[in-house]
Amino acid sequence: MRIKTRIALNTLMMYNLNEKTIKLQVFILSVTTEKHAKEDTSDNITSILLKTYESKMYDEDDTSQPTSCTAPIIPTEATRKKKRRKRSQITICLTNCRYESIRKVASAFGMREVSEDEAWNFYWTDMSVSVERAKEMKRFQRINHFPGMLEICRKDLLARNLNRMQKIYPKEYSFFPKTWCLPADFGEALNYSKSRKNKTFIIKPECGSQGRGIYLTKSLKDIKPTDKLICQVYLSKPYLVDGYKFDIRVYTLITSCDPLRIFVYNEGLVRFATSRYADPNANNTTNVFMHLTNYALNKHSRTYVYDSEAGSKRKISTLNKVLLSQGVDLDQLWHSIDQVIVKTIISAWPILKHSYHACFPSHDMVHACFEILGFDILLDHKLHPYILEVNHSPSFHTDTQLDREVKESLLTDTFTMLNIWQCDKKRVLEEDRKRIRERLLQTNKFAEYTPMEEKESERSPWQTQIQWEETHLGNFRRVYPAGAQYAALFQQPAGSLYAGTAASRARGDYTRVQREEFQQTKEKAEALKKPSQPKPKEGEKKDKQEDGTGATNSNDDKIKPRPKEVKRKEKEKEDKGKLVAKSSLAQQSLSKKVTTPEEKETKPPYVLCSYEPDPIVEKEERERVNLLAQRDFLIRSYGMLEQIYLVMKKMGTLRPEDERKYGVYGRLSVVSHSPKKLM
Repeated sequence: MRIKTRIALNTLMMYNLNEKTIKLQVFILSVTTEKHAKEDTSDNITSILLKTYESKMYDEDDTSQPTSCTAPIIPTEATRKKKRRKRSQITICLTNCRYESIRKVASAFGMREVSEDEAWNFYWTDMSVSVERAKEMKRFQRINHFPGMLEICRKDLLARNLNRMQKIYPKEYSFFPKTWCLPADFGEALNYSKSRKNKTFIIKPECGSQGRGIYLTKSLKDIKPTDKLICQVYLSKPYLVDGYKFDIRVYTLITSCDPLRIFVYNEGLVRFATSRYADPNANNTTNVFMHLTNYALNKHSRTYVYDSEAGSKRKISTLNKVLLSQGVDLDQLWHSIDQVIVKTIISAWPILKHSYHACFPSHDMVHACFEILGFDILLDHKLHPYILEVNHSPSFHTDTQLDREVKESLLTDTFTMLNIWQCDKKRVLEEDRKRIRERLLQTNKFAEYTPMEEKESERSPWQTQIQWEETHLGNFRRVYPAGAQYAALFQQPAGSLYAGTAASRARGDYTRVQREEFQQTKEKAEALKKPSQPKPKEGEKKDKQEDGTGATNSNDDKIKPRPKEVKRKEKEKEDKGKLVAKSSLAQQSLSKKVTTPEEKETKPPYVLCSYEPDPIVEKEERERVNLLAQRDFLIRSYGMLEQIYLVMKKMGTLRPEDERKYGVYGRLSVVSHSPKKLM
């Protein structure tokens, strides 16, 4: 009997019963054992205890029993089993990622790097997401880009979407400089430049980065109408700090597109130009260190300063201190910047939503995508924010301590907010196998109705994720959803997006056809303007016919030419005759197209080959000078001469005159690299 009693007590202890409940049961046992000494009664007692255990296990607890505030006693064997069943290791694929800072932060979270062929949890890539990659993803997998995000990350598509929204909501979308997509809008841009001759324009490639191919111009006549470019009115009055132009890199995290959830990081980068700003004119438009703030360009400047407080790259918190000392209302400023970011994302929201649901119809456990965007914001002299561009893969290089502090903390807070342990990979894979098996065997015909009833009672994973985000913001702040102030912007006409795209393509096709026709007429006009070969006179022809060598019969005293020279001159005459015949044929073909006889007399004959130099055209000469200036600017901005000089000096192939002429690059490299060593 005692043995059975001990077994019953041990079972009560193992299944987490309260201490007072156990003491009460022990007291009952002691009383019953004194009254009933027989084994039959002991069997009844053990059955009573086992019944109480069953009621505890199935949550049939007596509410009248007091509860203890202390934690229940858990046996060591049970804890060991629970530790083994803990979270499985999270894996991440970084095959197409070139940033070591992401690998460092991922390993700090305990993630294991795997290849593309394995069942990864996260996929971080520096490139955009293809539809094929998105459709191959499983329900537990997540990727760091949204399909369709290029609608605001490519310069031409961003301009098209914001111009479209500006026509619908002119007051809400006034934060974007006037922009044209060339060659589709070349005529409109040219007319605008003619009516406003004091304006300066900035020309950008439609899908470039790091400031490559960007230049300023006062006249759009120098632009080739065949190039695909973005033409933008240059903001000539920016807000200056210590006389230098700057822009702000604002990091934005989108955790979901339906429902749309946007977070802005409180810390970021402020990038300064390295030359003091002056209004653009004919002398300084080629100075990229004055007008462009890209780090990739300005780091090659001799005046670049490595200082977190007063250098060419600073934190947003440092800029806030400067603006606060100047009496700027920071709350109002950052509220306007947040509005610019949200409105820009809303302009592409219909495409984001459609692309997401088309690519990820089965993702019901976690959101399939998240994305960190880099918004480049410029402030004008009235502190109005303007959006310059949106980077879908902002740089995570950590060249300096300032970069490490900002970017590594950004990545840490991002992975924390994503709740990387939310979805169990093994459970999802087992559910998928079960669904496939049931579909093949057709054993569960009404399965589609049963999970919905269960999900209604349970808490949805989306609610869990939203609650997690709100309690793990870190250094982020939520900017959307934020009340009903943006509700009207979602009511954009459904046909405006596709109509604007179709209209832009139609304008581009028409401009291309018009350009080809213009090119053909221009080539014909240039061919007709070329000087014709002078015709020989009749008297000269008769003199030449008398002597095949070009000498007349009257010149008997002159030395006769050698037979080799005679043959060579005869060949030259034959070649000239062929050329004249070809030119006459070409002239006849052109004369057929002429309508009036007066034009036949005015047009000079067409000559295929001319030994006279072509006249210098002013437009072509101006274009050549501009191209030479651009080449000189690119060579200087990328430091090519400096690198070539250093390599030749290292190899010992420099001549003394080279060192005298280009020795300044060696001294500049020593000066530019000295602050890095100090840091």
